[in-house]
Amino acid sequence: MNPLDLSQYPAEPFKIKAVEPVAVISKEMREKAMAEAGYNTFNLRSEDCYIDLLTDSGTNAMSDQQWAGIMIGDEAYAGSRNWLYLESTIKELMGFAHVVPTHQGRGAENILSTIAIKPGQYVAGNMYFTTTRYHQERNGGIFVDIIRDEAHDAGLNVPFKGNIDLKKLENLIKEKGAENIAYICLAVTVNLAGGQPVSMENMRAVREITKKHGVKVFYDATRCVENAYFIKEQEEGYQNKSIKEIVHEMFSYSDGATMSGKKDCITNIGGFLALNDDELFGKAKEIVVVFEGMPSYGGMTGRDMQAMAVGLRESVQDEYIEYRVKQVRYLGNLLLAEKIPIIEPIGGHAVFLDARRFCPHLKQEQFPAQSLAASLYMDSGVRSMERGIVSAGRDPKTGENHMPKLETVRLTIPRRVYTYKHMDVVADSVVRLYKHKEDIRPLKFVYEPKQLRFFTARFAYAD
Repeated sequence: MNPLDLSQYPAEPFKIKAVEPVAVISKEMREKAMAEAGYNTFNLRSEDCYIDLLTDSGTNAMSDQQWAGIMIGDEAYAGSRNWLYLESTIKELMGFAHVVPTHQGRGAENILSTIAIKPGQYVAGNMYFTTTRYHQERNGGIFVDIIRDEAHDAGLNVPFKGNIDLKKLENLIKEKGAENIAYICLAVTVNLAGGQPVSMENMRAVREITKKHGVKVFYDATRCVENAYFIKEQEEGYQNKSIKEIVHEMFSYSDGATMSGKKDCITNIGGFLALNDDELFGKAKEIVVVFEGMPSYGGMTGRDMQAMAVGLRESVQDEYIEYRVKQVRYLGNLLLAEKIPIIEPIGGHAVFLDARRFCPHLKQEQFPAQSLAASLYMDSGVRSMERGIVSAGRDPKTGENHMPKLETVRLTIPRRVYTYKHMDVVADSVVRLYKHKEDIRPLKFVYEPKQLRFFTARFAYAD
């Protein structure tokens, strides 16, 4: 199945130097593996997955220059030259005054939430992310979603669905008071909305409003380079600017950022917290020692810091990020050509199947996205991830399930790992399932953790 004009998709801007063999186990073995995993794709063994689209976090293929950097790792406990190179790279590309390294993105989230939130304060953002919201609420914050309403409509195809609704932001400040808002958490791009970008115009407007009221803005910069590509492609006035220039301008409208280096830095581990405020930086350096490591390594080895710095520089190369985004778009367009319901427009890191429309015979409390993800694996060995009611968790006060409007399965594309042909295989499997979607059965919990349940929960068929 390939009805698309391939001329609109660039060839891989790299050569393959090493390969990792993968195997396809039989359908009977996949069904057995899925049952043993409690119908949770997180519980599957990697070696039992043919095409692993669980996440793009830390699953990237590193370049020859990154692997070369591994060999010059300076593993000094303090003052590693690799740290100095990483620090200078982040400051150069993003423009921040201070950098605190962490083992990965959630380490940065933990530190920021600890130093910037007072119990009872509000943290507003353009849709939540699971670990981010957990750290905010764990430190006494109250999350408020101020993303534009269109982001909750999977079938609506409009640009920059990740934008903050400026009226919602202004109303929140007016109703709660600026002193009761810890900060605005602006994600670029918005993962759970389908990898949707934020426009430069919106970032600039958010900065103007918050500066007037003395409210800080921190970005979740995890996929900021992908966001920059959408700005270059779709926002007036940026077509002739380089990705590097766009990235630098994006962060000029923020007070700092958390970043998982496991995504747009094209590495397998690492992250950082970047700040402009001297006082917050001092507090962050104290906290990082407790939870992560010294302020000059933050839970990373010297070799990992070198690989992350090189990867970050590679990520802002225009030809790389065009290929990256358009490979994801290729898979999405294959599915749209077959009338498969997905989140539109297609985002930068994943294609999201709309489980509500894919499985209309299942109620949301029957976990349609979880069941669809399990069915996809059993059909073809493709591992994906539920992003719906299971991921949303329960209200900490009432104990009731959060009922997100988006109930999706995320097909997440690792960077520089799979080919266009792999995307064909994934699309073929999704189409087969859609033709027999009534066979996808409801699930029920047999084990439900209290926190971040989607990682380790177990299910069984309810009928």
